[in-house]
Amino acid sequence: MDANKMRWTAGIFTSDIQIDRSQEAKVVRKLDLYITPVLFIVYLSRFIDRPNIGIVKVAGMPEEIGATNQQYSTAVSLFFVTYVPVEVPAVLLVKRFEPRFVLTALCVIWSVTTVVNGLIRNVGGLYACRLVLGACEGGLLPSLNMYLTMVYKRDEIAKRTSYLVSCTALYGAFGGLLAYGLLQMEGVCGHVGWRWVYLIEGAFSVICAFAVWFGLSSDVRNAYFLNEEERVIMDMRHQERLDYMGSNELGWKEVKLAFLVPKTWLSAWTQFYQNILTNGFGTFLPSILHAMGHGTLASNSLTIPVYCLGALAFFTFAFLSDKYGKCGMFLFSTNLVGAIGYVILIGVNNNAVKHFACFTCAVAVYDGIGLNLAWLIVNTAPQYRRATAIGIQQTIGNSAGAVAGQIYRSSPYVLGNGSSLGAIFVAE
Repeated sequence: MDANKMRWTAGIFTSDIQIDRSQEAKVVRKLDLYITPVLFIVYLSRFIDRPNIGIVKVAGMPEEIGATNQQYSTAVSLFFVTYVPVEVPAVLLVKRFEPRFVLTALCVIWSVTTVVNGLIRNVGGLYACRLVLGACEGGLLPSLNMYLTMVYKRDEIAKRTSYLVSCTALYGAFGGLLAYGLLQMEGVCGHVGWRWVYLIEGAFSVICAFAVWFGLSSDVRNAYFLNEEERVIMDMRHQERLDYMGSNELGWKEVKLAFLVPKTWLSAWTQFYQNILTNGFGTFLPSILHAMGHGTLASNSLTIPVYCLGALAFFTFAFLSDKYGKCGMFLFSTNLVGAIGYVILIGVNNNAVKHFACFTCAVAVYDGIGLNLAWLIVNTAPQYRRATAIGIQQTIGNSAGAVAGQIYRSSPYVLGNGSSLGAIFVAE
């Protein structure tokens, strides 16, 4: 059927299109093969610094730069002072201009700053690096999710969103393993181990920036890896996406409406409370394990299976969410599992049982933010309303990082775990 045959329905263009679904499935697999890994890598490189602030804490960074516990908590929170305000503008810029240029620039700046973070000598340098990192990283996740909506259709979003959000958990595993190895470089070239964590991982992030520049297409319909037949299918998919995405033209009315729709704020405040869990658990898990009596290196290595379970759980529930269209149901269920974990951490003294509780907490920590984000993406249209709604949600949600930095102050972290438990019930 003619892919250009259109009709006007409910204020947007819709189309009478018949796509060979078996051929379309092959194209989607090709998108997953070429596009998703690049997005995964850039988000992975972005997340490198986030848990490092917790990893290097138990490796002696505060003592070497002369930071007190309160100053270190302030450094954790300062990241979000610049992170939060840029999220809405950044996602609109990515929609308005060439995505790969914006994303590559962000990658380069925060990578260089991460390297500099490994050379600081005092708490002032730490504060400065945290502020720059926050400003660079703030718009990345909403921008990457906006890019996903430019590539995939509504019923394909949750699974692909899971690839990005699972980086939070997978880097915890990969980063814990990498940090464990880098901390063994203690004394190499006169640097202590925690400095090598930043120096090596910052250099890795610079390399990732090249993958973004050469791997992403601003218009995926003309991507280098598609043949002519596949580009025709992508054109037809684009018309189908217009059924729920609407026009590509910038409409300030839609930007305004994003602020007025109740579901934007419902999702945003749910994200806020879910991010209290993610930022607190993701940053301070090595410290929580250290408080159970494990040594510095063991505390980092023991985070690996916990984060792996969190990633596996999210992949599973994102797949089920796409299949059954029930984001809310799975979000509620995973939060209940996490609540049990936090109750155990607060009320039990046995360290082996508390270690087990960390695994149950991981289920809620990563599923919550991802499923809530996917719910907003698939239920908001047209494009600029969606872009703005994503930015609002991420702005409010990520401001929770400032809270997480203040509630996890000292072992046994009763305040932090208790606040996280309360956040779960509010999010429910």
